[in-house]
Amino acid sequence: MVESMPSPVLDAVFRALADPTRRDMLRSLTQGDQTIGELAAPYSMSFAGASKHVQALERAGLVRRSIRGRTHVCSLNPEPMAEAMQWLRFYEQFWSGRLGALEAALAASRSPAASPGEQHE
Repeated sequence: MVESMPSPVLDAVFRALADPTRRDMLRSLTQGDQTIGELAAPYSMSFAGASKHVQALERAGLVRRSIRGRTHVCSLNPEPMAEAMQWLRFYEQFWSGRLGALEAALAASRSPAASPGEQHE
């Protein structure tokens, strides 16, 4: 079993990414800065509802919000995702090996040389 230290940053990132609306908002921010109203528009949600999603993204450090007059502008900050990517890479290696073995087994079972009752050397 792999021991790991508690990571509030990693926990906050995964908590923020757990919601599909927040994931969509992050994807939208890859195109450039947007106001909270612009982030809310595709979901027909209120400013307050969108603001709560943005707050979750801010707590994770994934979004920075600036206020220009009465307008709240959000920008993407992908840096906190680096720790999440590092954590996922460990499991990617595990699954890549498992999926490679499955692919080989499936290919062998489809091979015309492999027929029931035939002995393999």
